[in-house]
Amino acid sequence: MLKSKLTAAVLAALALGYASATLAATDASTPAPSSPQDTSNSSQSGAQDEDATKKAKKLEAVTVTGSLIPQSQVETAQPVISITAEDMKARGFTTVAEALQQASFATGSVQGPQDNNSFTTGAQTLSMFGLPVGFTKYLIDGRPMGNFPGLYNGSDVFNNISNIPMEMVDHIDVLPGGQSSLYGSDAIAGVVNIVLKKHVDAPTIDVRAGAFSEGGGANQRISFADSFNFGKFNTMIGVQYEQQRPIWGYDRDLTKTYNQNGTTPAVASRDYLVLDAIAGKYLMLDPSNCAGVSSGYNGQEGLQNRPGRGQFCGSFPSAGYSTIDNQTKSANLYSHSTFDVNDNLQLYGDLLYNYQEQKFTSGTNTTFWSTQVDTAASGGGYYWDPNLGTLALVQRIFTPEEVGGYSNIMNKQYENSYMLTLGGKGTIGQSNWDYDLGFTHSDDHLVNRDFQRFAGPIEQYFSDHVLGRQQGTYSGYPIFTPDYGKLYSPVSTSDFRSFTGYTTSESKTWDNMIRGQLTNQSLFRMAGGDAGLAVVLEGGNQGWDSTPDPRLLQTITDVNGNVDPYVWGTSSTPGSGHRSRYAGTAELRMPLLEQLVMDTSLRYDSYNVDGHTVSHPTYNVGLEYRPLDTFLLRGRYGSAFKVPTLADEFQGPSNYYNTVTDYLNCNRMGVPPEVASVACKNPYDNTQYKGLTYGNPDLQPITAKVWSYGFVWAPVERMSLGIDYLHWNINNEVAQINADQLSRTQYLCDVGTYSMSSQLCTQAFNLITRGPGNNGLLGQITNITTPKLNIASEELNAITANFSYVQPVGAFGQLALALSYSDVLKHTTQDYATDPKIDVLRHPAAYPNGTDFKSKANGSLTWSKDEWSATVYFNRYGSSPNYEATLVDNYTAPGTGKLAPWILYNASVTYNPLKNLGLSLLVNNVFNKMPPKDDSYDGLTNSPYNTDNYNVFGRAIYLEANYKFGSNH
Repeated sequence: MLKSKLTAAVLAALALGYASATLAATDASTPAPSSPQDTSNSSQSGAQDEDATKKAKKLEAVTVTGSLIPQSQVETAQPVISITAEDMKARGFTTVAEALQQASFATGSVQGPQDNNSFTTGAQTLSMFGLPVGFTKYLIDGRPMGNFPGLYNGSDVFNNISNIPMEMVDHIDVLPGGQSSLYGSDAIAGVVNIVLKKHVDAPTIDVRAGAFSEGGGANQRISFADSFNFGKFNTMIGVQYEQQRPIWGYDRDLTKTYNQNGTTPAVASRDYLVLDAIAGKYLMLDPSNCAGVSSGYNGQEGLQNRPGRGQFCGSFPSAGYSTIDNQTKSANLYSHSTFDVNDNLQLYGDLLYNYQEQKFTSGTNTTFWSTQVDTAASGGGYYWDPNLGTLALVQRIFTPEEVGGYSNIMNKQYENSYMLTLGGKGTIGQSNWDYDLGFTHSDDHLVNRDFQRFAGPIEQYFSDHVLGRQQGTYSGYPIFTPDYGKLYSPVSTSDFRSFTGYTTSESKTWDNMIRGQLTNQSLFRMAGGDAGLAVVLEGGNQGWDSTPDPRLLQTITDVNGNVDPYVWGTSSTPGSGHRSRYAGTAELRMPLLEQLVMDTSLRYDSYNVDGHTVSHPTYNVGLEYRPLDTFLLRGRYGSAFKVPTLADEFQGPSNYYNTVTDYLNCNRMGVPPEVASVACKNPYDNTQYKGLTYGNPDLQPITAKVWSYGFVWAPVERMSLGIDYLHWNINNEVAQINADQLSRTQYLCDVGTYSMSSQLCTQAFNLITRGPGNNGLLGQITNITTPKLNIASEELNAITANFSYVQPVGAFGQLALALSYSDVLKHTTQDYATDPKIDVLRHPAAYPNGTDFKSKANGSLTWSKDEWSATVYFNRYGSSPNYEATLVDNYTAPGTGKLAPWILYNASVTYNPLKNLGLSLLVNNVFNKMPPKDDSYDGLTNSPYNTDNYNVFGRAIYLEANYKFGSNH
């Protein structure tokens, strides 16, 4: 009954609107008779009224993100989430990246500064609704933002949002859902349009300083902006400088030492270790029981014991000698200029320049020597010691005293980027046609200075001091008779510097685009008003070049005849390529009735890649129905796409290091795959391997079908509620073949599930390389090749809701409430068409989405009166799987579960003692809330929380002053 009544009401409203429009059209077509002179006067008056009406409509209409046609309705067929500069400041956001990452739609886990050994530690991004980071289109003033030269996870092109000058931002518009029919490639998850300021009323200086109550991270920022007018020439110039000290692991209780509250006893770092690989035991071969190295880590180095394994020399505080937030310096320059040639032409130019340098280190995680560093050279890192009568492995981690302080060997990143736009816009004569023709060039240059261990010198040093010369082989393993006594001796800083140093790698992206747009807001008259049309043609080219330090691509023959990489443990991403492109877009907005508007758009993109063409059309149909002035029903259906990135197409052979479970060998040892990663014998439970991937110029576009529907309701003045349901069906995704999947396939082939002669099994065994095997086991995995193919797909449903309300409270001022909520209702992925779909929400080990937040909610309450204002802001991160659940990939096994929601509060207060002076106090994470406690981590962990979901930064306190120097000149 309810459905029938609702349908009847909608049909009645449509019928009423159609009848009203028809009647109006009939009346207009039958004017009253008049004399010729009267008719002439009436026509002239009507023309003047029509011109005045058109001018009024042009002034009333504004350009909104999500449409190329200016319009008076801010709410359209698709949801738009706006974050103003005032919102960002009041809610305590210190950067544009922070404002976007804390938004409710950013439910996906992403890497950042806490991932101090990733490919892009010095960049920040976000994942909308758990979709890949490269599926979001970033615009600056409606123009595509240049790509970051580094590759996310060593593979994916993305945008770095860490260097946008916050004080230059006017507002940010976010459009969730596919938007390719207007904005082209990449706009699958959504579009983020960062709108910069175009004018300031007076010369303005803003100064901010802050620090974290737990220590580290002290930062300062200063910015200045002013506008100038010289006749027909207008310009605004803004500059900003910011610096921040690093936060070290030892600054926080949760990261300063190895996990003291894990499922297993806490285990110190194995700084001086000899492993009996056959027995799986540690051998303590130092007669002084670590006394000779006890000065390490400020006297914290000593004899340690790992239950079930044995004794070694180690330290608990070594875990804290890495950065969890970067040391940063950045400088920005922004200018916006216009010159009014005449009433029909305005020339414009925009320049945004960013410089940023960062320092960070992974500490002891990558500053060590081991016979296992180069797994391919020496039988997986193991050697035969005839004196011990076993296969052995040696590991040696370098202490702060030996390296000369970790703050002196940090990795360094330098980024220079700019975006320049020049063009002209105006109106064609006295017509309704507006035009905009512009050229945009973006350029981003990245230099990475990374601290390295060099294979030749470090092998020579430990050959001279510990291992000695290789003495042949035993069953494929090299034979050594080390002098273990010399293992337990400090390395001098000068010796350490003799086998370490820096490599310098450079990468660059650039993009040229010429774009022309014609717009007519009153193309023709319809029953509900004027139809609008926008037509866009654009063309250009883009390029990417990654030139690693040559030593990262070289190999050498070490002192024992093994072929080693010149640089230990560091992969590189070489490659370069460019392509040209063109695109055409048309958008038609039609008010079918007074209450019903249809918006349609169609776009065609074509790329010339390596001598062949990659093209794709996209479309969108949207409907807006307003049965009441206070109620909007909306929906849209369309398509989206992402062209393979230049790295996908032109990345050269690139090495990386990772770990994988060897399901085949574990099963042969009687350990089934569902528990292999936790119950299998070392090293098969977590085998380190060297990976290889490369680009593919024959890749096809990623495609998607997208739709959404929802409503906006404003029952009373100053109140608005919007709820939207969004759907994505994405196919043909570019992905590296998954190493874990290849290992599982080998197991399934070995047990006969798949025929060993099948193409699937042949591929799995061709792409995995192993060392020598024995005792019925295949050799240890040493290398895995994971090329890029169009193989994956995923499907996702989500809901977003936004509520705002402003309530005057009389003499007490005014209250403003804003709430936002997002929830991922369904997310399935599929690596191959023949694979079963994986329900990400129920598979916590699903990569990379299994640990995503299912939901996020945030809100702010602002009070303002006269010269005072104050805001309280909260951000609720929904539940996420605990560590044990990600290991066994379920929520039913003992010890598995979900972590409680993480709720953070920010507070700010601003006081204006003078008209031109504002003073602010901002406190973020007011209650100093740390990540939810996860007792399922073991005692080997040095950061017992998910660094892609949570941080341990804690409470931050900022003081800010904003001063305007009076009236503008």
